[in-house]
Amino acid sequence: MTLPSRVSDLIPFDLLLSVARLGSLGRAAAEHGMSQPAASARMRHLEGQLRLALVERSPRGSRLTPAGALVADWAQAVVDAATALDAGVTALRREQESRLRVAASLTVAEYLLPSWLTALRSADAGTAVALTAVNSAEVAEALLSGHADLGFLEGPDLPDGLRAATVNRDELTVVVAPSHPWTRRRSGITAAELAGTALVTREAASGTRRFFEQALQDQARLTPVPPLAELSSTTAIKSAVAAGVAPAVLSSLAVAGDLAARTLRAVPVIGLTLHRDLRAVWPAGRRLTGPAQDLYQIAARTGRTT
Repeated sequence: MTLPSRVSDLIPFDLLLSVARLGSLGRAAAEHGMSQPAASARMRHLEGQLRLALVERSPRGSRLTPAGALVADWAQAVVDAATALDAGVTALRREQESRLRVAASLTVAEYLLPSWLTALRSADAGTAVALTAVNSAEVAEALLSGHADLGFLEGPDLPDGLRAATVNRDELTVVVAPSHPWTRRRSGITAAELAGTALVTREAASGTRRFFEQALQDQARLTPVPPLAELSSTTAIKSAVAAGVAPAVLSSLAVAGDLAARTLRAVPVIGLTLHRDLRAVWPAGRRLTGPAQDLYQIAARTGRTT
């Protein structure tokens, strides 16, 4: 998908949000480190691109038009997402200079950690973070080998030598293509049907796959048949499911947007509970301190409010 040209530059939208908050284009310009004429030119260019009047200017200050207020509301989520993206990318680039080394399973790294890192940077702008996104087994290996200070995982296993604390909760969802026959099953499918269906999955060490297989074993005494395909990323799995290759079992965090867009459909499973804990982990015998403690507390606090 090509990014729409009218929203490819987020600085004018961020400037618009500052005008809404401060009530003055001049104060908004100062906050962004630019002159008032430069800010005015930016705003006029944005209004020209959108073909909308966004700001009403007067000797007493500036305020948003009704259209400007609506655009600002939409822009807030985009600017917040860009800030989270920048925090995640910055963490990935700081591996050599980091003071906090974080290893996270892919679901946590992709859908939760960006906002946690944004909050950590707000609390301590000087904290440098190196983020490694791997499967749950590799998170444990990184901690036990001394290559990570703090980890986050989604799998059910906890190797000896690690401590864990739940910071959030998640639910796995069975997803299929919109044309799949299971979408016509209003009551859902049975655990036995799911176990007997070859799925598209991640590798065997994936926390999501390990949790799903263990849930089948513990709750229904079932062992799933071998997968139809093992793919290396959640995005690849979702694309395969949407193309009708096979169903998949994925985190609700990963498929929320796809379900809303109706490119994938969720299928209930009768008699199988797929709720799981997402946990922070660190070496046993070591107390979390400094940035590691701060990030753990941010993750736990966020989990309590969701």
